[in-house]
Amino acid sequence: MASAVAASSSSSDSPTTTGARLVVDALVTHGVERVFCVPGESFLAVLDSLHDETDQIQTIVCRHEAGAANMAEAVGKLTGRPGVAIVTRGPGATHASIGVHTAFQDSTPMILLIGQCAREHMDREAFQEIDYRRMFGQMAKWVAQIDDARRVPEYLSHAFHVATSGRPGPVVLALPEDMLSEPCPAVPGAPRYQRVAAAPAPAQMERLHAMLSAAERPFVIAGGSGWTEAATQDFARFVEQWQLPAGCAFRFQDTLNNEHPNYAGDVGLGINPALAARIREADVLLVIGPRLGESTTGGYTLLDIPKTKQTLIHIHQGADELGRVYSADLPIVSGMPEIASALAALAPPVAPVWSGTAAAAHDAYLEWRKPRPMLGDVQLGEIMRQLSERLPADAILTNGAGNYATWLHRHYAYRHFRSQVAPTSGAMGYGVPAAIAAKSLYPARTVIAFAGDGCFMMSSHEIATAMQYRLPVIFIVVNNGQYGTIRMHQERHYPNRMHGTGLTNPDFPAYARSFGAHGERVETTDAFMPAFERAVNSGLPAVIEIRIPPDQSTPGATLDQIRQQARKLA
Repeated sequence: MASAVAASSSSSDSPTTTGARLVVDALVTHGVERVFCVPGESFLAVLDSLHDETDQIQTIVCRHEAGAANMAEAVGKLTGRPGVAIVTRGPGATHASIGVHTAFQDSTPMILLIGQCAREHMDREAFQEIDYRRMFGQMAKWVAQIDDARRVPEYLSHAFHVATSGRPGPVVLALPEDMLSEPCPAVPGAPRYQRVAAAPAPAQMERLHAMLSAAERPFVIAGGSGWTEAATQDFARFVEQWQLPAGCAFRFQDTLNNEHPNYAGDVGLGINPALAARIREADVLLVIGPRLGESTTGGYTLLDIPKTKQTLIHIHQGADELGRVYSADLPIVSGMPEIASALAALAPPVAPVWSGTAAAAHDAYLEWRKPRPMLGDVQLGEIMRQLSERLPADAILTNGAGNYATWLHRHYAYRHFRSQVAPTSGAMGYGVPAAIAAKSLYPARTVIAFAGDGCFMMSSHEIATAMQYRLPVIFIVVNNGQYGTIRMHQERHYPNRMHGTGLTNPDFPAYARSFGAHGERVETTDAFMPAFERAVNSGLPAVIEIRIPPDQSTPGATLDQIRQQARKLA
C-alpha cells in the first residue's frame, strides 16, 4: 500500500497527507477489492490515490452511475461485505440513487461515496450541489458528509460497521472536493471493521423448541440477507432433523437447495397456490430472515395483520422489523449464522406428528416446477429446465424486474448459495450490471443475466463495461415488444385500453455485435441450447435474444385470459 504520509512543506517535520489518501487507505484497510465508478471532477483526488493501489483495489469504470451503484449492491448481496461505488455530485448521485434504494429494501451492505462541492461554496446552490442528508435520508441507514479530513478514518470505520451490523443496508458519505485535496495532518487509521450481530438467548431457544414441538402443521420460511454458506448448511441440517417443510422468501430461493427433499418452493410473487394454502393452514410459522414484506406475503394477504392466525416465530437481524407489520408470538433478534447454528443444535422430537409433510410439500413443488405450454414456438419453461440440467450448480443467474422473471423463478432450480441475484425492490435494469459485478468477483463461475426487452434497454450500455474488462457474461433478452408487467396490470384494470406500454426495439444481436460482443436470436426452443453453447464457446460477452408472443404474459396466463377475467369481475 502506498504511504498515506507525504513530506511536510512546513518548517516542522510533522507528516501530512490528504483526505483522498485517507479515504483510499481506509478502503484498503477494510478489505475493499474493487470499486465501481463513473469518474467525476469532484473526486479526482480519490482517483489519483486509487492509481497507487491498483494491486489491491480494482477500479471498474462504468457507463452510468446507476450501473455502478447496482454493481456495488450486487457485490454486497454476493459476499455479505459492503460493495463500494464512487460517483460525482448532483447528476451522478441522483443516477446512483436507484442502487441505494435497492440496497435499502433488500437489506444489502453497500457504501456510496459522492464527490461534493467545495466547502466554501456550500449552501449557495453551487454547481450540482445537493444536500445528501436530505436526499438519501429515507433510503440509507446513515448519511453524512466528511468536512474534516482528519476524521476520514473514523467516518469510514463507522460506515462499514453500520452497513454490516444489525439489518444490513447502504451508507452514503459525501466528500467535499477541497477536503479531499488539501493537505492535512496524518492520522492513524482505524482497524478493519467487525460485523456486530445479536444471537438468540437460551430462554428464547427453549420457547422456540417448545412451540415448534407442540405444532401439528408447522412451516418454515427462510431468506433475506445476512446468510453465509455455513449458515445455510446449518439451516438445511435443522429442517432435515426436524422433518420440516421449508420455503424460501421472494428472490432468496438459493437459501436452501431447491432439490432438497424438504424444499417446498418460493414464497413470493406468483406463488404456487398449493404452497400458499399450506402456509395459510399452518399452525406454527417459523420465519427466519425475511422482513415479511409485500412480495413475500402476496401484498399482505397471505397472513393476517397484525396478529397472524398461525403461531408466529419471527427471527430477524433488525429489532425494528419485529412487530412492524406482524405481531409475533416469539420475536427474536439474531444474525443468520447465529440463529442457524442454534437451530442446528436443537434436538427434534422423536416422532413428530407432521412427519411426511415435507415430502408432500416437495412433491407439490416438483409438480409446480414442470414446464407448462405457452403460446408460440419458444417454450421458456423448457429452456429453464434445460439450463437447470446444463449449468453447474454454482452458476449465478441475475435478473431485474418483469414478468419474464416468473419463468426463471418457477422453473429453474437454484442449488448453490448465492446463485440467485435479483432485486426484491423490483427495480428494472438490475440484471445486466449485477451480472457484470458477479463475473468480476467470480471469473470462473458461469454468469447469466436475464432481462426483458424493456429491462435490458435500461442498462444495456454496460455491455461496454463487460467488454472493457473482458467479463464474458451471457445476457438472455426475453423480447415481447412491450413493458409486459405493466401491460398485464393494464389489461387487468383497464381491459382493451392499451396505452403507453408498447416498445420499438433495436436488433438485439446486431446491437451486441456493435460492442464487439457475440449476438444471436432464438425463435424456437430447439434452437436455444445450440445458441447458448456457441455463446459460451465465444469467450465473449454474449446476447441471446428470445422472442415470445406479446400475448403470453406469465407461465400460467395469457393477456386474453387476464382480460376475460377482468371483464367477469367488472
